[in-house]
Parts: sequence; C-alpha cells; structure tokens
Amino acid sequence: MITSRDLYEVLEVSRTASLDDVKKAYRKKALQFHPDRNPGNKQSEDSFKEATEAYSILSDADKRAQYDQFGHAAFQQGGGAGFDPFGADFSGFEDVFGDLFGAFFGGAMGGGGRRTRGRAGRDLRYDMEIEFEEAAFGAEKEIKIPRKVTCDTCEGSGAAKGSKPETCTECRGNGQVRIQQGFFTISRTCHVCGGVGQVNKKPCESCSGAGSKAKESKLSVKIPAGIDDGQRLKLRGEGEAGSGGGPAGDLYVQISVKKHPLFERQESEIICEMPISYSTAALGAELDVPTLEGKTKLKIPAGTPSGKIFRLKNRGIQVVGTNRRGDEHVRVVIQVPKRITEERRALLEKLKVLDDNELSEEAKTFFDKVKGMFAS
Repeated sequence: MITSRDLYEVLEVSRTASLDDVKKAYRKKALQFHPDRNPGNKQSEDSFKEATEAYSILSDADKRAQYDQFGHAAFQQGGGAGFDPFGADFSGFEDVFGDLFGAFFGGAMGGGGRRTRGRAGRDLRYDMEIEFEEAAFGAEKEIKIPRKVTCDTCEGSGAAKGSKPETCTECRGNGQVRIQQGFFTISRTCHVCGGVGQVNKKPCESCSGAGSKAKESKLSVKIPAGIDDGQRLKLRGEGEAGSGGGPAGDLYVQISVKKHPLFERQESEIICEMPISYSTAALGAELDVPTLEGKTKLKIPAGTPSGKIFRLKNRGIQVVGTNRRGDEHVRVVIQVPKRITEERRALLEKLKVLDDNELSEEAKTFFDKVKGMFAS
C-alpha cells in the first residue's frame, strides 16, 4: 500500500461515515491535490495518490469491511506491490466528480488519443433462504435469475452480422465532448453514442443494437460452511452484461438462515435446551441428546441442578474459511409436572418429608437468613 496512515484519517472522515460522506471528502482532496492543478509538486502528487487509495478501499463495501477488521494487512501483497492510481481503473470513480472528473482523467486512452468507453453492467441481488444445517455444513444451490446477457448473435457488439460498429463522428470516438470553461475543461457524455465512442449503422436484429438481451439464467452457488444469517456472497461477473465492451456486473446473494426447532446459534457455537425430570437430575442417567450430525450419548451425573450446561466439543458450527468448529452447549432444565395423579402426589409427599429433613447446609443457611430478616 502507498500509505501507512489510517485511511479514515487520510480522508478526514469518521469510521462511521456514509458512502456519500466518503465521496465528498475524496472529491475535496482530489480537487485540492490533483497533479493537473499542482504541476511539478511532488508533495501534492503523493497526497493525491494517498487520498485515491483511501477512497478506492473505503468506497467498496467488501474492501472497507476487510480494512475495518484487519487494517492495512488486508491489502498487503507479496513483494510489497503498491497501488498506482495513475495505472488503476477509474471507471468506478466517475460518480464522485461526474463530468468534471472525466476532464481530469479522460479515461483509458487508446491509439491516437481516442478511446472506447464500455459501460459496466448492473449489479444484481438475489435473496436466498437456506436451512440451518446448510449454513452449518455448506451446500451447493442452483438458482434462476432474470438478467441481461451478452447477445450471442452479435457477441455484444450490437452490430448486425457482416457489419461492425463505426467511430462516432460527434465525439470522434472519445465517448465525451469537452467544453472549456475558464480554468476547467468540462466533459459531457456524448449524446450520440451514449459515451461508448461507437455507433452501429446496422444494428443487430436479435438485440436491437443493445449488445445484450434479457434471459433467465441458471447458476450454481456454493454456500460455504459456517455462513451466517445476513451475510452475502459476491459472484463476480454474474450480474448483467456490460455494453460497448464493458465488464459484466456482479451478483450479490443475500443469505437468510431458517430458525432451527432445537438449536440456537451464537457465532460458531450452538445451544440446545433439553428438559429432564427431577428424578433423572437426582439419580443421574445417560441420555440421547441431539447434535447436528444426529444423536449422541450424554452422561447426566447424579445431583445435576437445573440450568447446568454441558459442552460437546467440536459439535458446533464451522468457522468460515477454516477447519475449526465451535462447540455445542446442552443446557438441562428440570421440568415440573403440571398434572399430578393421586399416586404421584402420595409419592411426592413422602419425598418432600425426606427432602425437608435432609436440606443441605447451604439451604439451611439461606432459610435461617430469611427468618432473621423478618424476625420482630
């Protein structure tokens, strides 16, 4: 990375700043330090690179999450490869400056100073509900999504068979027309070619010259073991097709995990509450308890109190991207019968007498304290 400074400090925004706040801060910095406004000033150039690097990370939700969690280490590459704003793809930055930004950078230049400016396809979102067990162990799901795909007739060119796109005469292939206004050069998207830099004199009949058409697509989505409710998967290039040679958008799969009738999840740990009888708690037993893989034996010692938690190691949820699993915690709860038969009542009355006569020292101390509180 270019800078070792905190990226939020570079742009002078808080760690909770919205995307709009980040954009405004970067626009201010870039206008202040851009080399075109500070020719020959090395310090301004370095400040511009630093601000651009900060914006490239903080304006991307996935990169920002990685930075918030791991800091600069999330973007360190072997050999210390740096970030070069002048060699980077600025297609995602233009919404910060609009036409003014295009005047500074001009886009990727082709031969003779002309360029073909493809447009990236739209990102798409798909909401997927999965079972608790699928989240725990992973799964592979097939989905169908309606989206615009590259036209197979013209292969995305938008031109009819036997013809090809021609350079736009209005912008001379630049995709933009420029107007000088004092200090600034204002660039506007060409109204003839729509910013592509080319026009189709003979449009493709299959896609009406768009280069893409609507189609329902089948995709296989791999659900990683350990994914949690509310997380999302990013499938690069599986959004809508771009135009004019631009890249396809991405597909974001938003995960919703169904509730389980027995288990409650807390990150990689799962909790199971199991009812047991008073006699089982008092005498002890070996019981079958549920796990994600099926039943397993759990020994309940004699004299187990209600609320006691037993841990089953490595029976929880796998941590995403690792082979480590959390544990299962079994909490036993003594159930008091709501309906008592005459036979059971008689037995309980006898048991009560024995229990009262054999109260533990702790219980006796407690009741002695209670008596002391209300003694006159």
